[in-house]
Amino acid sequence: MIKMSQAVASAVLVSTGLFFAGLSGGAAFADSTPFAGPTPIAGSTPQAATEEGNRPQITVVGEGSVSATPDIMRLDTGVEVRRPTAGAAFSAARDAAAALTRALLAAGVAARDMRTDELTLAPEYRQYPTVSGYRATQGIEAIVRDIDNADEVVEAAAAAGEAVRLNGISFEVSDNRVPLRLARDIAFRDAQARATQYARLAGRGLGRVMEINEQTVTPPTPIAGFAAAVDRASISPGRQDVSVSVRVVYGLV
Repeated sequence: MIKMSQAVASAVLVSTGLFFAGLSGGAAFADSTPFAGPTPIAGSTPQAATEEGNRPQITVVGEGSVSATPDIMRLDTGVEVRRPTAGAAFSAARDAAAALTRALLAAGVAARDMRTDELTLAPEYRQYPTVSGYRATQGIEAIVRDIDNADEVVEAAAAAGEAVRLNGISFEVSDNRVPLRLARDIAFRDAQARATQYARLAGRGLGRVMEINEQTVTPPTPIAGFAAAVDRASISPGRQDVSVSVRVVYGLV
């Protein structure tokens, strides 16, 4: 599914003895004819003409968006233990993390797709400065490349021991080059359609492209959260949007 956002655009038209300014940005016209009318509205700036023949221009921003299906899942998990001494807490956390790692490996997660992303050891106080014990944690991030196996991986982690903590999941598109190319196509066509409309409204013809600037690229945004494994299909990656915004300057004829 392809989504295209609609932007409110306005135009700045400069011609002999006439100045018009819109209230919001999105499209701008410029003409090389010197301005001889009243003082422009404060805060507005006419589009500068190019050096090439000082020809009039129009500047528009096009937007394109493409939906993509995530193909990998990141599982944020780890262990947490409390013990009377710092050494005991740290040792217990390392043992629990090793058990969790073995469970993830057995569930199909590759060793290269796991990393330690947290390691803490801190005292806990009954009433400061009296220490009641020590808390140790070790976090593990696991990348699940087989989405169909996501439920089994989560279940394996949850069953690895009482110290295990499941902190959340996120989904990503591992290779966004294809949806980005499609989004750029849509954004450019959107810019061209807007420029054509504004040129027609101004009584002009649309000339060649003078300048192209890719303004923003929004890659697939990870969807954060956690779904408990209630059934065999409780975890779903859904869809994510890849978006592109492009600024295009056209000459007017």
